[in-house]
Amino acid sequence: MNTSNINPRPPLPPFTEETARQKVQLAEDAWNSRDPERVALAYTPDTEWRNRADFITGREQVVEFLRRKWAREQDYRLRKTLWAFTSNRIAVRFEYEWHDSSGQWWRSHGNENWEFDEHGYMAKRYASINDQAITEAERTLLGPRQP
Repeated sequence: MNTSNINPRPPLPPFTEETARQKVQLAEDAWNSRDPERVALAYTPDTEWRNRADFITGREQVVEFLRRKWAREQDYRLRKTLWAFTSNRIAVRFEYEWHDSSGQWWRSHGNENWEFDEHGYMAKRYASINDQAITEAERTLLGPRQP
């Protein structure tokens, strides 16, 4: 990939605790927009993902995957938490809540490992996710994150 014309996507590696937390919050905000095109812009054009049993390569496949995901996972709401970081890698814990077309609510939770290029774009994303059926009364992610 020719990187001479790429606009940086701060914060850039090497990460500090502060910049890693900023990167996690930016990702959370983008995913909560449920806008596949917006989310895909955070990744390299040739990004590699593993999401559950799905293996995805490139932004176009990311957009297609996210469209399918959010058509199925209605009223999606996500929280990400920094778990660990190194110079160009970040690990996060996450949970999100959603309901399916029958109205059943779910809490999905797991871990993601991210690797970034020098311009701040995510080149690799590996997600392990588990789902738990919940009642609507058991929801905890009802609104924006509180300070």
